[in-house]
Amino acid sequence: MKLKYSIIISLVCSFIYSQNNYFIPGKEWKDTEGVHINAHGGGVIFVSGTYYWYGEFKTAGPEGNTALKGVSCYTSKDLYNWHNEGIVLKVEEDPNSEITKGCILERPKVVFNKKTGKYVMWFHLELKGQGYDAARAAVAISDTPKGPFKFKKSYRPNKGIWPMDFKDEFKSASGNESNLKSWSPEWLTAIRNGMLVRRDFDKGQMSRDMTIYVDDNAKAYLIHSSEDNLTLHISELTDDYLDFTEKWRRVAPAGHNEAPAIFKKDGFYYMITSGCTGWDPNEARSFKSKSIWGPWEALGNPCVGKDAELTFHSQSTYIFPVQGKKDQFIFMADRWKPDNPIDGSYIWLPIIITNGKPVLNWFDKWNLLDFERN
Repeated sequence: MKLKYSIIISLVCSFIYSQNNYFIPGKEWKDTEGVHINAHGGGVIFVSGTYYWYGEFKTAGPEGNTALKGVSCYTSKDLYNWHNEGIVLKVEEDPNSEITKGCILERPKVVFNKKTGKYVMWFHLELKGQGYDAARAAVAISDTPKGPFKFKKSYRPNKGIWPMDFKDEFKSASGNESNLKSWSPEWLTAIRNGMLVRRDFDKGQMSRDMTIYVDDNAKAYLIHSSEDNLTLHISELTDDYLDFTEKWRRVAPAGHNEAPAIFKKDGFYYMITSGCTGWDPNEARSFKSKSIWGPWEALGNPCVGKDAELTFHSQSTYIFPVQGKKDQFIFMADRWKPDNPIDGSYIWLPIIITNGKPVLNWFDKWNLLDFERN
């Protein structure tokens, strides 16, 4: 009899928690089992009628900022209600593994490769015990969107390759750059002229906060914060999405951008980023270009309203289109809780293009029907 009542209670709870009809940004977001969703710094893909949300699985306490479990996955038919599919990329117990337990594994993004039939996950990887010095991009693959994903390797992108249209005069240092004072006009000029590109030329460029974008022609790109988070890099991936083509370009040199998120509408590419203030929120930035390779026009802060200067106390992570809804895009961001990462919450907001610029208005509560009416 106890088992029977337990099953009934479980079914009732499942029913209650599967009846979300709205997004409530910043509030606790429970899955169909009534547990706060644990998929931070994530991204979303759509496969055969189902959305898949991948993210960092966080644990309690400051050590929860390292990877103690791996990458989680949740599925949904409607974007409001999410079922926990478990850990789809597990960290390893082998201390010699690059993704050993206790490494830093951030911002996982998954895309489907039509040519190989594989699901490809890229993420920012820092080797255990090295802080943020490794600055690597890492890749894993799976036959299905639910995994398990198998770790392939990690890279410092574009080793021994100069960026596109990089002037010959910038391929060697001019003067004694090591003595320049940080953030002085001379130092900023040196950064713009490739001082850190030259520094990392032989070992590969840094890759920290990152995202993946697949274009209409199936070409894929890693967009990543590089050069000590001072400059964004856009690196083209090979046809199988597992390596780099040696074609890459810098965006906003010395602009100090991270947390890139990108989408395309009416032939224009739009990108939203954040500044660099550690775990603390700051004012978002936005950019626009007719080509993935730029030039990228700076458009300013896309956020409007109260706390817009703090991106509504969050940081961008991904932008994805709503299937079957023309020109509907959802902006994903995280409210980080570094002292207890498992409590971090999520900001999902609709993106409106107004006068050629992306705009993010705050809503305490909204759904896709509200978005259609706007």
